[in-house]
Amino acid sequence: MSAGITPGLLAGLWQERRPSGPPIAHTFRSTYCDRWVRFHSLPGSKRYPESEDEYAIVLDRYNTVLDELFAGTDVFVVTMDWSNTPTGPAGHPTHEIRQKLHPDGIRWWTESEQDDPDPEFHTHTRLYADRRPWERGCVDELLRAVADDELVEMFFTDTELRRIHHPYDGGADVVLTTTAERDRLRSRHSAWLPSNAAGL
Repeated sequence: MSAGITPGLLAGLWQERRPSGPPIAHTFRSTYCDRWVRFHSLPGSKRYPESEDEYAIVLDRYNTVLDELFAGTDVFVVTMDWSNTPTGPAGHPTHEIRQKLHPDGIRWWTESEQDDPDPEFHTHTRLYADRRPWERGCVDELLRAVADDELVEMFFTDTELRRIHHPYDGGADVVLTTTAERDRLRSRHSAWLPSNAAGL
């Protein structure tokens, strides 16, 4: 991890700036509901691209919002893998894809769920991060894997952890600094909004 940021410092920064919950991407929608907006990746809320033209639309929508959030700044790129054993996820397909597409990511957080008395049902989610200057297209391989549901729980954030972009297969959840900033972004891309009243 570059620029003097260590896993411990990044974990401490998250705990300081985001005390409402751990950095688990699927929880951001509920944790920051007053500053959250969801955009869909394809017209008609289609979930998965089936042609290169559709992949181009998906990547353009992801990158357009990412540019608006992070142009001219550095970002943390965060990926995830998991296992049901404490020793690690080696051999799990998610681990192999993550390692191939995000080789510079350094493990900085482990979130364990061990409420079930049966250890076979325990899960250990591991987050990996690197820091890089944001440039349009610099994470297209990762975004394409997200669109294909090969990577999950990925997110991007600025180095102050003020804004978050969590792409998923079908769209992206975005957390802004204020409700007003959220509303401006939502208005700029109103054609990409979900059609249902809940914004999903």
